[in-house]
Amino acid sequence: MKIVILDGYTENPGDLSWSVFEELGEVTVYDRTEKSQIVERIGTAEAVLTNKTPITAETMAACRNLHYIGVLATGYNVVDLEAAGRHGVTVTNVPAYSTDSVAQHTMALILELCNHVGVHQESVRDGDWVRSRDFCYWKRPVIELAGKTLGIVGYGSIGKRTKALAEAFGMKVLVTSGHLDPGVLPGGTARVVDLESLLCSSDFVSLHCPLTDKNRHMMNKDSFRKMKKSAYVINPSRGPLICEEDLKEAVLNGTIAGAAVDVAEEEPMRADSPLLDVEGILVTPHIAWASREARERLMRIAEENLKQYVAGTPVHVVSEIPRVH
Repeated sequence: MKIVILDGYTENPGDLSWSVFEELGEVTVYDRTEKSQIVERIGTAEAVLTNKTPITAETMAACRNLHYIGVLATGYNVVDLEAAGRHGVTVTNVPAYSTDSVAQHTMALILELCNHVGVHQESVRDGDWVRSRDFCYWKRPVIELAGKTLGIVGYGSIGKRTKALAEAFGMKVLVTSGHLDPGVLPGGTARVVDLESLLCSSDFVSLHCPLTDKNRHMMNKDSFRKMKKSAYVINPSRGPLICEEDLKEAVLNGTIAGAAVDVAEEEPMRADSPLLDVEGILVTPHIAWASREARERLMRIAEENLKQYVAGTPVHVVSEIPRVH
């Protein structure tokens, strides 16, 4: 079996090995693939692994030997699933590999907003402490998390892990999810509320939901107006959940206190992004998922997905299961 990996660099920039796939077939790895190169590089391959490189209906029609697409991520919107069903192509994803890493990064963003570690480290490096007349100083107000309220939008595995970490800091937790009824969650004090109540009551609003047509730009001018002026928005999920122009305006106008995001509406972030160089908005380059431990799990699960497909017992299938060829 010929196996082609179209965009392997972000999953494995050199600290892991693709050799786990070699027992399954002949493996060709590309760090990155431009859209114009996709069909040529897939060629006669039977299996393709992709992270963000799109696999369209046209690609599947042109690559008639393609029977399996393994998405190296949890989200699988880069693949035309309807076309995959028509062409008899099995599509799998990798669920829940980054739960701990994303929850950890969520808290890191919150802590940076509260403690401004980076700002103070740069201040010390610039000599401010050496020149200080006092034994300590702070460039920005320091916020204590204990007793503050974290609102979690979406309550999958990452939302649940984030809740546990927040409670370890002594935070109160509110949750909104279309899959939960209002009330107190079992085994704790966290409460399930509607989105408007969560926005009004939270000191931090953290997004942990998949992107859909219904929730695109769910955080917009109207949403920010419902929040406390002292509140912050955290987004380690998907960039288009937030209207970036509205977020910039809300922070600059003092409608909310600030934000920290790990994602953007367009990635890589464009040079004229509204989020660049705005005091009060922290941005990291979509790295919440990228710990080595998480990437190792991703590779192990992706390998097992392909093994199970070859054995005729496919798992983590997100398309209609066609006959295994």
